[in-house]
Amino acid sequence: MMLKKIRNSTLTESEIPRGTILDPSMVEGYCVDLAYEICHNRLQIPYKFLIETKYGNEISRGVWDGMVGALVTREADLSIASLTINGAREKAVDFSKPFIDLGISIMIRKPEKQKPGVFSFMDPLSTEIWICVIISYIFVSAILYCVSRFSSYEWYFENETDIKPRNKFSWFNALFFSFAAFMHQGVDLLPRSISVRVVTGVWWFFSLILVASYTANLAAFLTVEKLVTPIETVEDLASQTDIRYGALRGGSTMAFFNKSTLTTFKRMWNFMQQHKDDVFVQSNRDGIEKVRRSKGRFAFLLESTLNEYVNERLPCDTMRIGENIDAKGYGIATPLGSDLREAINIAVLELTESGFLNSLKQKWYIDGSECTSSGAKDAKQSTPLNLANVAGMFYVLIIGLGSSMIIALCEFLFKAKVDSIRLNQNVREVMRRNLRISITGIDFDEKLNYADYWPLQQQQQQQQQKLLNRNQLSFRQERATTLSSTLEVPKMNDVRGIKSNNITHL
Repeated sequence: MMLKKIRNSTLTESEIPRGTILDPSMVEGYCVDLAYEICHNRLQIPYKFLIETKYGNEISRGVWDGMVGALVTREADLSIASLTINGAREKAVDFSKPFIDLGISIMIRKPEKQKPGVFSFMDPLSTEIWICVIISYIFVSAILYCVSRFSSYEWYFENETDIKPRNKFSWFNALFFSFAAFMHQGVDLLPRSISVRVVTGVWWFFSLILVASYTANLAAFLTVEKLVTPIETVEDLASQTDIRYGALRGGSTMAFFNKSTLTTFKRMWNFMQQHKDDVFVQSNRDGIEKVRRSKGRFAFLLESTLNEYVNERLPCDTMRIGENIDAKGYGIATPLGSDLREAINIAVLELTESGFLNSLKQKWYIDGSECTSSGAKDAKQSTPLNLANVAGMFYVLIIGLGSSMIIALCEFLFKAKVDSIRLNQNVREVMRRNLRISITGIDFDEKLNYADYWPLQQQQQQQQQKLLNRNQLSFRQERATTLSSTLEVPKMNDVRGIKSNNITHL
């Protein structure tokens, strides 16, 4: 209940002296509208509000304070307030059918929204899924390598001069092909056999679904500021001691934990008894303020209706966690044997059936929210991306570029060492030569005598020298053959025959 705004100010019942009688036109709220509908429209009886700050606690046998006490002493004719129906009060007063269903809930201070971390782009997939993806990537690459080796159709000759067959899917090519497919990028490595195509097709389908799922959640994880609460349920609250919790002193919530026989609630009651001077408050307002000042170190146990109402009011720094601990309701109380009880029961049932009570709750709890209109952003609302959201991706890029440069330097030094051993030259000279080649862009011939990274000019000279030597050798062989055929000496018998023939002729 609140006083209507006068001179831009609004007072609550806690700021009005107890026992003050107010005209209905001076106040507003859920119970005010309900009282008007029942008393004015349904029962057609005049009424005024008697301000009472306490709900009702049995001081001694048959002696009550608060609203219940006012009804017992006939100081009031009925109570339309957030008065919880329980067994002890039912013995002192009569209750109508409940007009609001509720339960005990937990209120904590709303934690600070956590901005997305540097590597928040990893959050759309859990750690287990990332591990499975890495294992799948290595496993698929190994299968791709093995299948390509066993399949005869993956072996080929690039040209007629090849002596050995070739296979594009080496171990490193298989790893790169699988990674490129996962990144939805194409490479100049096309499978030739059906078996390898089946492996790649299955991997492509897997990558398509996984990447699509990742992309669908990526924007939400990068733009949404999450609320991370220290506790989620009443079991979490009961199992810890860092956050203290309490309730309204002498209220129905306190009585519930005192009489409960469940292990969890008994443990919570014992904890509250140990810190009773600190956790029990005199009013709900004191408990709410204690939650706001505690910086997350105090939780207040109160009825869910009040919890929901306060959370939608400025300064919008409280929140409800978990489900209701129990189930109960608010009822309209009258003195025992009051003539108004039956009529009020019928009115409450009719208002429930007509939907009036639902519309009334919508008006004061949802439509009247101050947090939404004041600009307090809900945790589900997204914000534009900034550098902090995607900084991790830039870190990955920088690390990758730096790693590639380091690997290139290691390759350069390793190759220079190998060339120095093969050529029997100084390492510095080989490094200087290879650096000059890298800068000038001179190509290398890796086929000639299995020599790697030989300068083109030197290779050409060697080839020319070998060709010249080969031509000289061929020329010498041909000349020797010609001389041997033209300068052939006749045998001695042939010479003698010639001579005898000449003598006979003479």
